[in-house]
Amino acid sequence: MTAPVLRPLYRSEIPGYPVHRGKVRDVYDLGDRLLIVATDRISAFDAVFPDPIPDKGAVLSRLSEWWFRRTEPLAPNHFITADFEEFPAGLEPYRDQLAGRSMLVKRTKPLRGEFVVRGYLDGSAWTSYQYNKHVCGIVLLAGLRKRACFGSPLFTPTTKADEGHDLPIDFAELSRLTGSEEARTGRSYTRALYTYAHNYLYDRGLILSDTKFEFGLTGDGTLLLIDEVLTPDSSRFWIKETYTPDSDRAVSLDKQYVRDYVEKSGWDKEPPAPELPEEVIQQTSARYRQAYEMITGEPFDQQ
Repeated sequence: MTAPVLRPLYRSEIPGYPVHRGKVRDVYDLGDRLLIVATDRISAFDAVFPDPIPDKGAVLSRLSEWWFRRTEPLAPNHFITADFEEFPAGLEPYRDQLAGRSMLVKRTKPLRGEFVVRGYLDGSAWTSYQYNKHVCGIVLLAGLRKRACFGSPLFTPTTKADEGHDLPIDFAELSRLTGSEEARTGRSYTRALYTYAHNYLYDRGLILSDTKFEFGLTGDGTLLLIDEVLTPDSSRFWIKETYTPDSDRAVSLDKQYVRDYVEKSGWDKEPPAPELPEEVIQQTSARYRQAYEMITGEPFDQQ
């Protein structure tokens, strides 16, 4: 049986299972496994917007599956299956919410930090650099331009806040939050994943500016890559042919399009987030689908 054509899903509803709702994902407790549903919600500046972005959840889920399968040799992960036919029988009534935008994963205890890696000077790193030439405790050379390539990627971890902003930290603070062995192993996985993905995407016409990874521990202490991987929500992608250092002309295939719109809209970045114009919704949806197609080399199929 094929999945129905996906309709926008702002919030999933699956009675009978404990659920944790994040900004974008609804995570259901199935005992020794978790069910992660990538909805079509979008957030920026720590606020969730009231409008769903069509196909966004499907792009996030399918891209994560695609990367999980390809990067398993570099970092073990929590992925089990995204095939709805392999889901528990009790979920059958909710096929229209789940098929094509959810996955079963192993249960882990998430580490209390986010593993961020940057190949280029942009975003919050650029803001920090302008202030004191530091990024997460790393001293950089003076005179760097915005979006300059570092040559060797920087590991720039942050806290993982339940509410509000994630804050930049240095490696020592990350080690205190997560455990020193877990911090070292996660950093090693992060660098290997970024290098592999950057080189792969560069050959496909995309530049991976920066991305974040999350890790969790299984009951026996194994560290696994969890959550999402190298998606337009967790990464900054530029179309290579539009990129030049010190220029804002690079076309982003991520949620930067929404950030740019609300930056100019006059919104004070305090909740509640404003409604998005239909043009912004459709343009954002199109950029997510384009990212999927450029990364995978396959057409985005709603079925």
